Amino acid sequence: MTTIKMTTNQNQSPIADPIQAGLAAGWKVIDAATLAENRIIEADVAIIGTGAGGGVTAEILALAGLKVVLIEEGPLKSSKDFKMREAQAYPALYQESASRKTKDKAINILQGRAVGGSTTVNWTSSFRTPTATLAYWQKHFGLETYTPDALAPWFAMMEQRLNISPWLTSPNENNDLLRRGATKLGIPTASMMRNVKGCWNLGYCGMGCPTNAKQSMLITTIPSALTNGATLITRARAEKLIFKGDKVENLTCAALDDSGLAPTGKTVTVRARHFVVAGGAINSPALLMRSHAPDPNGLLGKRTFLHPTLISAALFPQKVEGFSGAPQSIYSDHFLDTQAIDGPIGYKLEAPPLHPILFSTSMQGFGAPHAETMKQFAHAHALIALLRDGFNAGSIGGTVHLNDDGSPVLDYPLTGFLWDGVKRAFLSMAEIQFAAGAKTVQLAHESSDAYSSWASAKKAIDTLPYQPILARVVSAHVMGGCPMSDDARLGIVSSAGRYHGVSNLSVHDGSLFPTSIGANPQLSIYGITARLASGLAEKMTGKAAPILTAPVS
Repeated sequence: MTTIKMTTNQNQSPIADPIQAGLAAGWKVIDAATLAENRIIEADVAIIGTGAGGGVTAEILALAGLKVVLIEEGPLKSSKDFKMREAQAYPALYQESASRKTKDKAINILQGRAVGGSTTVNWTSSFRTPTATLAYWQKHFGLETYTPDALAPWFAMMEQRLNISPWLTSPNENNDLLRRGATKLGIPTASMMRNVKGCWNLGYCGMGCPTNAKQSMLITTIPSALTNGATLITRARAEKLIFKGDKVENLTCAALDDSGLAPTGKTVTVRARHFVVAGGAINSPALLMRSHAPDPNGLLGKRTFLHPTLISAALFPQKVEGFSGAPQSIYSDHFLDTQAIDGPIGYKLEAPPLHPILFSTSMQGFGAPHAETMKQFAHAHALIALLRDGFNAGSIGGTVHLNDDGSPVLDYPLTGFLWDGVKRAFLSMAEIQFAAGAKTVQLAHESSDAYSSWASAKKAIDTLPYQPILARVVSAHVMGGCPMSDDARLGIVSSAGRYHGVSNLSVHDGSLFPTSIGANPQLSIYGITARLASGLAEKMTGKAAPILTAPVS
């Protein structure tokens, strides 16, 4: 039986559930699963998606006095529903029950599918967009106003709004092993910034925060928007934007049943002065493709990027208990900072949380050997390497396609350029784990043994076959597909987030990024979409946009 440690220096008083309080106060929330007839909703702005981009946009526009409606495919859940159980959380809160995969099944993709989107289930790691990434965007995509200085006020505003600050509590053993092993090798590490307030240090962030400490869109911007008159429609799948001339006339949505999977046959039609697509990379370009949005240069759905992520697992003599404590609190950018951005692919190192279902399904093997590994689960440690894709001719990302039923699938070829990065990342992670005192290291690769020394691991890594499916590749970060550039030959939307050729359509999410960013993307989305939403608010109202601030406790 797993023992949950609640070791923290922070206030452990439960935080009130804003969702239940708001519903009791009369928020305008429509569960499309309950509709007995078709509905027509009218608003100033319709926002499709409630994740990082949609949530920030909704609060800014609602505070600006605009009538806002939010459309979400997933359900509205709150802390009372978050039981820290993988078997409940993945089907309820993730796209395709946390089993979304690329077209060839070679990469598993974790994306949120509930009110709050991926912010409801992410691990709270927060980074500003790296300077090198912004410089590349300026040079290659003409995003001249996307400089660190220009974005700094927006990042600062969102950091204050969401209590994003350095995590000062001591790291759990899983993260500290990264720090200790890297330090022995002279590799610098640093502490994470996290968007939490009154965190209990449980370690179950990926299943929804049961204490409302995580400052996700679910408990911050969306409650604010609803308190200021916004309407939320849940379990409604945005099917198609209807165009008339150079404008979107309305949005048609299919009501989904209680499972959130099957259409009920009822529809919701949303009419608005302006439409904001914020469904996340993969879903946002897919909606626009279903809608036959203008795409004269064939860019829609192209240059969709992941951070292809590799896993190295180790067993230690002492208990690690990677399921307990802040899921990510230590990282290293050494293999990004020492690698030219347009050279051989660089990678970020982090230590992910370990939970039985995700761990067991990510690692290879079956039968008795796999069972033996799971018996030692409390002693297991893991590192992940997030490859920085999109800055070299050998890393053009993937392409979103539509299946026959209109659902999206991402085709993401794993090229020789990427495999070179995979091999180097495996070497880095294994060396760090052995330096930290690992008894054995086993890579998430079908041909990997459990190596008992750095020398044997290094020899094996040099000769492993690097092919799809054999090496387990995952990603929790999806970016691009609606790339941003003021040059319509290079981008679908402008630097202001406005869709080229459509007068009342914007995109406000990670699909805007013309490359991956080389860091966990939530803060990049928060800051950039705050800037875009503020510009939209000023254009629609003729008044200065509101400044977001955290409520007084």
